[in-house]
Amino acid sequence: MEVNSISFIFFNAFLANNFVLALFLGLCPFLGVSGKLETAVPMGLATTFVMLVSSVCAYAINQVLVTFDIEYLRLISYIAVIASAVQLVEMAMKKLSPALFRALGIFLPLITTNCAILGLALFQTFKEYNFIQSVVYALGAGAGAGFILAIVLMAGLRERLELAKLPSVTQGAALSLILGGVLSLAFMGFAGLGA
Repeated sequence: MEVNSISFIFFNAFLANNFVLALFLGLCPFLGVSGKLETAVPMGLATTFVMLVSSVCAYAINQVLVTFDIEYLRLISYIAVIASAVQLVEMAMKKLSPALFRALGIFLPLITTNCAILGLALFQTFKEYNFIQSVVYALGAGAGAGFILAIVLMAGLRERLELAKLPSVTQGAALSLILGGVLSLAFMGFAGLGA
């Protein structure tokens, strides 16, 4: 395994193909939880953990499914793994930090339906990554570090703009969508780098 191959996968997934800002996967928590940094960071970490567990499990499940020639069970298997990983995160957070559990509210169970996580499992399968490449993809993709970067950038901008005097038409959801679009344009500038 070449180090250049691993670093290219990380860079490409982290910046150029950021799941949220380039592929538009996982927008629900990106727009919903990014109001404050104190909720954005834990949500990013929880999503990263679920993505890592899902990636590792998806790799193992895919190996089993291919061995027995039952690849048609891929999607349902991935969904079951993702739901289980989210339940683990939810139980741990409820036990370790009840205040944070309440602050994240409905967005924590919604990690189960976060299309970025299912997209990660499917993309790594279709790209035929090996185990190490799958883990690097999960940590560097818009999933892991890329997801945290996107949600923290958004939260920081939204907190900063709370203090600014803005026209009433650009407040609330409109401002979130405008910021998301501008961040997306900025990340599109990374496309093609490192190729």
